[in-house]
Amino acid sequence: MARKEFPKKKEEKFDYRINQMIRVPEIRLVGDNLEAVSAAAGRNIETGVFPTRMALNWAEAMELDLVEISPNAEPPVCKITDYRKFIYDKKKKEKELKAKVVKTVMKEIRFGPNTDEHDFEFKVRHAKGFLEEGSKVRAYVHFRGRTIVFKDRGELLLLRFLKELEDHGAAEALPKLEGRRMSVIISPKKKK
Repeated sequence: MARKEFPKKKEEKFDYRINQMIRVPEIRLVGDNLEAVSAAAGRNIETGVFPTRMALNWAEAMELDLVEISPNAEPPVCKITDYRKFIYDKKKKEKELKAKVVKTVMKEIRFGPNTDEHDFEFKVRHAKGFLEEGSKVRAYVHFRGRTIVFKDRGELLLLRFLKELEDHGAAEALPKLEGRRMSVIISPKKKK
């Protein structure tokens, strides 16, 4: 009979030393619960440097953990708190920061060197919409076959495109040719 294997527990990405794992002689104690620590210690405790044994005894008396939050400081910075709650709060803050990160979207608009007026206007309207929704726009002229001889037409087309969109966005750089493609990237203007 085959033996059933269970998935391993997910590795914690937070690696803090707690309680007996802290092996330095002195620590700097910080935290917002120092009044409760003072009550457990029987004396007034303020942020400062204390022997590790003493801090461990206080944490044990409060039925909490001594967590090393900054191991590279001299002496290491510790906090008396519930370790699970500490990790939960860290994860929550990280999730909030991740949610606030703005993701930039890149939209592409393709031209040919012989794009006519109607197509140009149509693509400008689309680009304005993309910029208003906060996306970046990459406009490029693709030269196929012998059309590579019309590089100047492509550059003029892109410069005209930039001119049409100057109220909605700004070019990151002037149009440049890379292989058979001349492109420019337009960033949206910041909304007030």
